[in-house]
Amino acid sequence: MPAERPVPTVSVVMPCFNAERHLPASVGSLLAQSLPDWELIAVDDGSRDGTLAWLRGVSDPRIRVHAQSNQGVSAARNAGLALARGDLVAFLDADDTWAADFLARMATALEANPHAVLAYCGWQNLGLPGGRGQPFVPPDYERPDKQEQLFAGCRWPVHAALTRRDAVLAAGGFDHSLTNAEDYALWLKLATARPIVRVPEVLAFYHFHDGVQASSDRARAALQLLRAQERYLEAHPAFLATLGRDRSRELLFGNLLRTGYAAYWKRDLTAARAIFRRAMRAGFGTRRDWIYLLPALLPIGVHRALLNALSRDARTGHTNGSCSQ
Repeated sequence: MPAERPVPTVSVVMPCFNAERHLPASVGSLLAQSLPDWELIAVDDGSRDGTLAWLRGVSDPRIRVHAQSNQGVSAARNAGLALARGDLVAFLDADDTWAADFLARMATALEANPHAVLAYCGWQNLGLPGGRGQPFVPPDYERPDKQEQLFAGCRWPVHAALTRRDAVLAAGGFDHSLTNAEDYALWLKLATARPIVRVPEVLAFYHFHDGVQASSDRARAALQLLRAQERYLEAHPAFLATLGRDRSRELLFGNLLRTGYAAYWKRDLTAARAIFRRAMRAGFGTRRDWIYLLPALLPIGVHRALLNALSRDARTGHTNGSCSQ
């Protein structure tokens, strides 16, 4: 009978779906960690490529593989979380990577702050066209307006955090009904209830590629973030009362509308229209906003033709004025 493996300090949960070509980099960044006391629970979520075979072919005894039918990223993370044994847990997606000292720096930060429930760090987007993707370090949220600032946005991705496993379990893990903003919803629960600590270094990397990524659907991402925010307010009526009607609506729908405009100016009309319609249902926006919002009620072909006509007029100087972004 094989000897039972020692309990690791850190459990890393990795949901995997058709990720075979990304695994050498993501798992490789874990194997390169300066802190060796970890376990990886890799959850194959019904992949149709060679993901499961690749994972089972890695000989490192710290790697455990769990296979399940396709249930989505939140269910996959929760399945891995249920198998985790470490006191600390991190979530690394199969197409993202860490700096070699990520686990060491983050674990040290939590050890130095025993009351903190979560450590977060800086991160960087890689693979964006046009030289975009500057390194970013989120602000220090431990300040008097912490709850409001976090509600406006937890500005670190899922793989740029290390947290205490018991706290994640107590919070119920990831919400299965959210395919976007599920990490935001969890961080909001944890970080507004207990102290958090910032590691002001870029240690996590989000890789953009030509496959399907959760961030690629602007409308879904924006609308599910809104849903997560609304659920938080429902669960925290005292916070809602403190914000007041105007501020809460600005944090909910002002952010939504900014995302809609970003999609609009990039001519992602499908996303912009879905977002604009949601803002209109809430009765949000200025009169000038509604000039842009109302055409979203038209059939999309008519809406697109209208925009094309306005663009032609603007190029030929036939308009009496111009709209700026």
